[in-house]
Amino acid sequence: MKRIWIYIACLLAGAAAWNGAAACAQTDIAASIDGAFSGTATSGVDRQSPSNSAGGLLEVRRIDSSLMGIEAAYSYNRANQVYSYTVPIGLPCPPPGGCYARPIAVSANAHAITGDWVVSRKMRNFRPFALAGGGLLLVIPSSGQKYTSTAAEFLFVLGAGLDWKLSSHIGLRLQYRENIYKAPQLLSTEIYPLASPRPPNVYTYTQEPALGVYYRF
Repeated sequence: MKRIWIYIACLLAGAAAWNGAAACAQTDIAASIDGAFSGTATSGVDRQSPSNSAGGLLEVRRIDSSLMGIEAAYSYNRANQVYSYTVPIGLPCPPPGGCYARPIAVSANAHAITGDWVVSRKMRNFRPFALAGGGLLLVIPSSGQKYTSTAAEFLFVLGAGLDWKLSSHIGLRLQYRENIYKAPQLLSTEIYPLASPRPPNVYTYTQEPALGVYYRF
């Protein structure tokens, strides 16, 4: 958890540096409530089923011109996982000839830190935008669980949204983001023999609709 607060401090320090480096640029800070809806990852006999959850999203964005900008973002949400696998044990199992072993649930939290390119265009009180970038996803099991470990994965992010200006400094932000990353493995082989090594390039995704407010300097 200490490492997460270090990342947040660096994010805020970067925001201050941006604001001082370009007085003519528009800089804003946004806070949103989002939902995290993740897909099930399947590879061979291994199946990983994340739970859906609500979370929070913080953004620091700078628009350098009428079109281009950059942002740094941090998001948090619950990331509970259920792991199961199939084994071919013959006729007693229903088609296609496999049975699911007892599922194993892991309680966890996900922290995503990204840097993104933003393309936007002002239209009266509205500014539609699209973004793309990448960063790091940390999935950290809750304390007190045996045979678990933290997973760190690179992620790609794509998104689009709309800023609605309510006053000279304050507005609403509605957006949709999608994170694409390798399915995190939180279980060790001591309790889950088929958990590792996981075949390479097993990717999954998290869809994140978000609604929040921004303050523009």
